[in-house]
Amino acid sequence: MPINLANKQEVIESYQIQKGDTGSVEVQTAMLTQKIKELTEHLKINSKDFSARRGLLMMVGKRKRLLKYLKDKDIEKYRTHIEKLGIRK
Repeated sequence: MPINLANKQEVIESYQIQKGDTGSVEVQTAMLTQKIKELTEHLKINSKDFSARRGLLMMVGKRKRLLKYLKDKDIEKYRTHIEKLGIRK
């Protein structure tokens, strides 16, 4: 289930560190968060779509690993990024 192109560019531009940055941890976790939100809405409607559920769980695991890396690397950047994404209270 791909993310639409306009929304993808908007997410990349709001989280990139420098111009042309698409691979930093911040951008990757923001993209995964957007995909997770969209897939969660899909699963509310299609509750028996087990392959989408598996994909969702894999995305959540990947985001968790990336955030752990960011936390180990720079705790302050991690805290501000989590706050900006709004995923942990």
